[in-house]
Amino acid sequence: MKKHFKTVISASRRTDIPAFYMDWFMAGVKQGFFEVQNPFSKIMHKVPADNEAVHSIVFWSKDYSPFLRGGYGTALIDTGYHLFFVFTINSESPILEPRTPPLANRLAALKKLAEQFGPEAVTWRFDPICHFTTEQGPQNNLGDFVAIADAAAACGVARCVTSFVDVYRKLVTRTKVLKNFSFAPPGPERQAEILLRMQTVLQDRGITLYTCCENRLEGILPKDCGILPHACINHDLLEKLYGPGLSKKQDKGQRASQGCRCMESRDIGSYSLHPCRHSCLYCYANPEGY
Repeated sequence: MKKHFKTVISASRRTDIPAFYMDWFMAGVKQGFFEVQNPFSKIMHKVPADNEAVHSIVFWSKDYSPFLRGGYGTALIDTGYHLFFVFTINSESPILEPRTPPLANRLAALKKLAEQFGPEAVTWRFDPICHFTTEQGPQNNLGDFVAIADAAAACGVARCVTSFVDVYRKLVTRTKVLKNFSFAPPGPERQAEILLRMQTVLQDRGITLYTCCENRLEGILPKDCGILPHACINHDLLEKLYGPGLSKKQDKGQRASQGCRCMESRDIGSYSLHPCRHSCLYCYANPEGY
């Protein structure tokens, strides 16, 4: 007899549901399924949402304030769902992240999230690391890293995930309209040095540094440096928190060739139907400049 595994709902790599679309999400929970558009074929399909079929929900966001204000997490837990939170908190940058809330607001949300749901259910992403040039010369977005690390450690958050920006064609097209701006990612050896410095900061604060889709650096980083490849959706961790029922299989829909370790999930939301309004310059989900 074929064993039936429960589903992990990923909400969502395609947009920021906790910041902008929780009414849509809760409507899907109420009706027992989400209607999701395939990003390539545009065909709609249904993803089961009842708590008997769902093992856990992994939320992804840069702004959990609306989620917390609305009491959505409490409502979901009271209905029997298990929740996990991936929180991207980068340095303040009006060029890279023009519409994210002030850093102080995001750190306050991190504190509330850890207090309400437990720090073990929260992963902090500092992602992506960006190096770029403007009229003022070379710059990067690492300026607030230590302050964010201090805040995460004070909350008990023990995981930080990072990667370096991928300068793909859409991104080049989008940045052409900016005067004297270009992304300037450092080479692999320099990237490894940056990660090692970040690891020193985090290690002193009890936080482990993980990489996302950076397998080209695994042969450059010292083997005993403590920086590990990561699965943002990790069945082992979710089972440790919320009990068994997952397949432990690799997610074939992710970038395994680049080092993605994520395990199976069903991603909901839509690039086109649920556009992300943060408008981050580097983001593949940014609807501007397609």
